[in-house]
Amino acid sequence: MSALTERAEESTAPGPAAPEETAAGYRAGRTLPLRVELVRQLKRRRTLVMGAVLALLPFVLVAAFAIGGEPEGRNTRVNLMDTATASGANFAAVSLFVSAGFLLVIPVALFCGDTVASEAGWSSLRYLLAAPVPRMRLLWSKLIVGLGLSLAAMVLLPVVALTVGTAAYGWGPLHIPTGGTLDPGTAAGRLTVIVAYLFVSQLVTAALAFWLSTRTDAPLGAVGGAVGLTIVGNVLDAVTALGDWRHFLPAHWQFAWADAVQPTPEWSGMIQGASVSVTYALVLFALAFRGFARKDVVS
Repeated sequence: MSALTERAEESTAPGPAAPEETAAGYRAGRTLPLRVELVRQLKRRRTLVMGAVLALLPFVLVAAFAIGGEPEGRNTRVNLMDTATASGANFAAVSLFVSAGFLLVIPVALFCGDTVASEAGWSSLRYLLAAPVPRMRLLWSKLIVGLGLSLAAMVLLPVVALTVGTAAYGWGPLHIPTGGTLDPGTAAGRLTVIVAYLFVSQLVTAALAFWLSTRTDAPLGAVGGAVGLTIVGNVLDAVTALGDWRHFLPAHWQFAWADAVQPTPEWSGMIQGASVSVTYALVLFALAFRGFARKDVVS
């Protein structure tokens, strides 16, 4: 009897927990590959329209200079705009100067703010998560592609401007407004530094747009909110009564890259501007991931 009792107890005793079953071949890290997300975003109309706008801007500037004549200094003071037609390198620098304050903000806000909210607006976000695509994997894919397209937009403008400017005004050194020139090789390096700084300085706009994109189902709200708050920052920076408090505004450092267009570049302004932008961006990115991980996705 004792042997039978022992066998009965062994048969009813709880065994080890069964491992959680997943579909054969499923790997969370392979869901929503970057190339798939990139192709999806490249095929969207807003991507094509924004690329066309940035590519056409240099042609518009060349036409404006052709109609209005050569730029001239005001009150004997020469600035970067006055050297626009000196060479292709100068024209590329001027193209960045006229677009850095607002135009380049739009593609960054668009590519980073539209990415998650558009999926919610199309009611496809919940189906992506049910695929199943892990939430963090979804956000990382969206963020990396959004930042990649933003960087591509910032590279596209000076490349086209350099090509168009060289065809219109010739290949030559970069003429510095304060006097002197930079040889074409050095000028190309400085333009690369400028584009890199512009990208870093726009990280705060990208992070703000991305965070708003995880909080709303309306893409226009995320994009418009990021652009609107960026404009508010520019307005606050113009209020001189704020004094040193303006140093905490990313907008205060948006033109610090002009220090690179000097015989001896000054890096302190760009370092401070990059530090402010990266600090805000890290906080906003963290809020986006934290909030989305706990969000009840119903659309």
